[in-house]
Amino acid sequence: MSKIFDLPEAHRSAIVEMALSDHISFGDIRAEYGLQEKQVKALMRDTLRPASYKTWRKRVRDFGTRRAHYK
Repeated sequence: MSKIFDLPEAHRSAIVEMALSDHISFGDIRAEYGLQEKQVKALMRDTLRPASYKTWRKRVRDFGTRRAHYK
């Protein structure tokens, strides 16, 4: 997990922005930055306020469920 904290601030900000987007998957983040899904979640937990993190996680879960349904 320490890989997240070794990233420059600009990369951390870019990852947070990508994670907040509904159009970018965890796979895309892994391809660009080499971070696993749980590492992205840890970064988001450390970056966002607790209520914002919970809202983001709910949105990601719901969106992932809908996406799987429409495949």
